[in-house]
Amino acid sequence: MTASPQSDLSIEPGHFDRIIDRTGTSATKVQKYAGQDVLPFWIADMDFETPEFIHQAIAKRLEHPILGYTDVPKALYAQACDWLFKAHGWRVPTEWLVWLPGVVPGLNLATRATVDTGSLVLPTPVYYPFREVAHNQGVPSTELPLVRHNNRWIMDLDAMAERLPADAQTLLLCNPQNPTGRAYTVPELQALIRFCQSHNLTLCSDEIHSQLLLDETATHTPIASLDSDFAQQTISLYAPTKTYNMPGLSSAFAVIPNADLRQRFRDARAGMVSSPSVLAYAAASAAFTYEGNWRHELLRYLRSNHQQLQNLIAAELPGRATPVEATYLAWMDLTEFGIEDIHGYFLEQGLGLSDGAAFGLPGFARFNFACPAPVLERGLERLQTALRRLAKDH
Repeated sequence: MTASPQSDLSIEPGHFDRIIDRTGTSATKVQKYAGQDVLPFWIADMDFETPEFIHQAIAKRLEHPILGYTDVPKALYAQACDWLFKAHGWRVPTEWLVWLPGVVPGLNLATRATVDTGSLVLPTPVYYPFREVAHNQGVPSTELPLVRHNNRWIMDLDAMAERLPADAQTLLLCNPQNPTGRAYTVPELQALIRFCQSHNLTLCSDEIHSQLLLDETATHTPIASLDSDFAQQTISLYAPTKTYNMPGLSSAFAVIPNADLRQRFRDARAGMVSSPSVLAYAAASAAFTYEGNWRHELLRYLRSNHQQLQNLIAAELPGRATPVEATYLAWMDLTEFGIEDIHGYFLEQGLGLSDGAAFGLPGFARFNFACPAPVLERGLERLQTALRRLAKDH
C-alpha cells in the first residue's frame, strides 16, 4: 500500500471545541449511559473528530470496490519502522514487527507465548485488561503495587522483589502508565531492566500512549531500545489508534527482536487472533506518514483541559490527584472518604467515571478529560458539586 497524499490541513480556531453528537452510532462511551443525564468521562477514547487525513485515507481506499481479505501491506512495515525512529529514535528492522488487531490481544498473546509452567506479574494499578490476562490465559498472576512518592507513582523495585513469586516468568508493563499518567524516565526504565534481568523475566511493554505526552519536559523512551541484550527478552506493543482517535479501526503491532520469541508469539496467535481490517491498514498508513500539526494542537488542548481539572481538584481536595505526565486520564484519590461504590457515587452526580477497583486500587477514580472544553466545563461543575458534597459529609 502506498500512502495517499495528505493535505496539511490547518487546524481551524475552535476545532477541538466542536461538540460531536455520538448518539445513534452505537459508541461504547455513550451507550453505557443512554437515556440518562450522565456525562461520560470513562472509557479512553476522545470526543474530538478523528483527523481529516484519516478520513481521506479511508475514502481513498473505498474508491476500490472490493473490501476483501487483505495481507499486511508491505509498505506499512517500513512506515511503522520510520515512525518509530522519528518519534522515539529507535531504529528497528521490519522483520521484528508482527501486526495485530489491537494492543490487548498482544498482551494476551505475549502471555500465552512466554508463560508456561510459571506465572505472570504486573505493577498495579493498571489498565483493567492487564488484570484479565491471567484469567484469559489460565495462568497464575501476582500484582506488584506502585507507590506514591513525591507526588508521582513509581515502581518500588525492592518491595516488588519481596512480593515476586519464585516462578514468575513475565512482567506486563504499561508505559506511559494508565491510569496514573506516568511517563517513566530513562533511569527508572534502566532500573526495571536490571530487575527483569536479575529475575529472568520476559517483559511485555504496552506503549500505546507514547505520543501523548502532556508534560513538555517528559520524553518517551522505548524500554527495549535501551539495552540490545535485554531487548532479546522483550515484546513492545504500539498502535496509532489512541493518538489519532480511531480506536474503532483497531490495529497495532508488536516489536519482538528475538526470533525464537517472535515465532512463539506468532504460533500463539494461530487460529485465535484475526488480522486488522483493510480500512484499519489504510488509517494506520496515514497516521504513520502524516507530517502535519494535528497532534501538536491536540496536545496543547489536552494540556489546557488537564490544567483546569487539576486546578479544581487542588482547590476542592488538595493532593487528591497526581499530575498527568502522559495520556489524557486523571487519577483521583478518594480513599479517605470510604466510598464503597465510586462509580455509583459519581453516577448520582451525573458523571460517568471509571472506578479504581477495576484497575486494582479501590477508592480511586479515573477521569478522561479528552473532550471539548464546553463539555469539560459542564463536567467540572458536576465534579465540583460532588467533591464539595464529599468534603461536607466527611
